[in-house]
Amino acid sequence: MGKMIPIKLDTYRPLREIVFDSLRDAIINGTLKPGERLMEVQLAEEMGVSRTPVREAIRKLELEGFVVMVPRKGAYVAGISLKDIADVFEIRAALEGLAAGLAAERCTDDELEELERHLVKVTELVNSNDIQTLVDIDTGFHDIIYKASRNEKLVQIISNLREQIQRFRTTSLAVPGRLREVVMEHKQIVEAIAERNICLARDLAQNHVENAENIMLDALQEDEV
Repeated sequence: MGKMIPIKLDTYRPLREIVFDSLRDAIINGTLKPGERLMEVQLAEEMGVSRTPVREAIRKLELEGFVVMVPRKGAYVAGISLKDIADVFEIRAALEGLAAGLAAERCTDDELEELERHLVKVTELVNSNDIQTLVDIDTGFHDIIYKASRNEKLVQIISNLREQIQRFRTTSLAVPGRLREVVMEHKQIVEAIAERNICLARDLAQNHVENAENIMLDALQEDEV
């Protein structure tokens, strides 16, 4: 099992929330891998807390689909099924396409500038192995497009899928060669938005998500060989 780092206490947040976020992030970034058993005592020792917040966090993770409880065996990190991937990416492709199309119609000059800055950041990290930073930058890029859509309900729906999207995003960005493709795809999306080409922006965003899905499926199949 991947080793957890000690918890850093936050003065205004309950300990159980900090533990929950740490465990969820560890699952998303792959520190805790699908199928691994979550041992309360070990996790509590590594994180420097008692078993109680760990137990509460595991229960909450189960409710959110990150953990499965096996009778008489304990808690395990939930696996990622092909159906899970297909379902999430199908929804995400539609939502990302809608967001990009609306952004092409409604974004401000300041938001275009933000998108350009994110392109620069991710380009600088093309040869980096810092997956977490890359995930953060990629997330920020898409967040700008969501905001630029000026559709609060759309942003809310996407937010509800955020955890599943992050888990898949981490896996796909870690595939060798994928980051260079992402840079090019992002650049094309930004150009379409800047040109106010609604249809092209929508199509490029959908293709971007579909490419990420294909990359992830290929990676999972290789792991099973």
